[in-house]
Amino acid sequence: MDYSTSLPASIGTDDADSIFRRVALRFMPLLFVGYVVAYLDRVNVGFAKLQMLNALHLSEAIYGLGAGLFFVGYFFFEVPSNLLLHRIGARRWIARIMITWAILSMATAWVTTPLEFYAVRFLLGIAEAGFFPGMVLYLTYWFPSHRRGRMVALLMAGNPVSGLVGGPASGWIMHSLQGVGGFAGWQWLFIIEALPSLLLGFVVLRHLDDRIADATWLSAPEKQVILDEIAADATTHTHGSVRAVFKSARVYLMCLILFGIVMGSYAIGFWQPSILRSTGIEDTFVIGLLTMIPYSVALVAMIAAGRHADHTRERRWHVAMPALVAGAGFVLCALSGASPVISVLGLTLATAGVITALPMFWALPTAFLGGTGAAAGIALINCTGNLAGFISPAVIGWLKTLTHSLSSGLFVVAASLALSALLILVFVPARLVNK
Repeated sequence: MDYSTSLPASIGTDDADSIFRRVALRFMPLLFVGYVVAYLDRVNVGFAKLQMLNALHLSEAIYGLGAGLFFVGYFFFEVPSNLLLHRIGARRWIARIMITWAILSMATAWVTTPLEFYAVRFLLGIAEAGFFPGMVLYLTYWFPSHRRGRMVALLMAGNPVSGLVGGPASGWIMHSLQGVGGFAGWQWLFIIEALPSLLLGFVVLRHLDDRIADATWLSAPEKQVILDEIAADATTHTHGSVRAVFKSARVYLMCLILFGIVMGSYAIGFWQPSILRSTGIEDTFVIGLLTMIPYSVALVAMIAAGRHADHTRERRWHVAMPALVAGAGFVLCALSGASPVISVLGLTLATAGVITALPMFWALPTAFLGGTGAAAGIALINCTGNLAGFISPAVIGWLKTLTHSLSSGLFVVAASLALSALLILVFVPARLVNK
């Protein structure tokens, strides 16, 4: 589609690009930082695990189940959360999400039993439900599909950046604050890393605009440019209602594809420190520093892939190839034995592949979802796919308890990623998503 034909006569393509850059500069830094702290609060339990399991006498299986229960609460409340965001506005709803999850994440510092650990992880999932799909939905309000790939990639760059910042910070907190004020290092981890989410919730409440019409910093002609491009993009949507979403086999295919990719994402998030420790590295700060290597490569890879995907308007291979690379990385980790070098290489491939595949994936469903259907569809796909966040740590934890090795669980994750790539290439038509 030639989007230049939808522009007002007085505004050319270069001017439209400038307008959308202003929109990106207005919102993307805040959304990006929000995703950084969201992901940090979600997976810092992977670092806390290095101390809290012994302190609380928890098994690997108990940890895996507790880490994954987050996604059970997430699953049941994601669709209602996104529909509420669509109805009452992103500003108030995203702020509510951030403030409540910060409180619950901090509360994890005081758990003492498996039941308390399970409960706070489940409630944390309920609190955070709707945050990421809400932000993806919010981007559909402001950017047409041919501009959205880079925005989603920029948003999800918060994932590797949270690793770059959170790994060393988590290692330092646990190493340096052990016993300070009568708290263990893992307790300080939850307390300190919840504070940014709490503060950002109030920033969102003040700064975010719910709709284009609310943007007092845009002129009327500038608003019209954005509205025209969004309207032109909407003509290609085929799923505009909640009913159409829940009856669509295509939507459930997207759920299955995302499930396989998320299996890899949370294998990294919850087990990367343990994989590094299994090579003989004991110092939590050193482990934190080593996690910077995979996340640094992943950050460059996902931004480059987002730019290339928007430039070529090709979507399927930009998801499938990173997924296959990630699968190969997990296989390498499983075969690495006690070699730190091979483990870091495998983790680098796995992390870069998964973190690149995730933002590229969202170009697939948002190509055919629109209106209220987008609110329901994005949430349904995300919450169903994110059930892998429950399955992945639970299965890996159970297999590790059974076999005393992470290798079998990592092979399962690699197979899941390969299956997702296959489903994309076989069942997702290029004409549907390449635009």
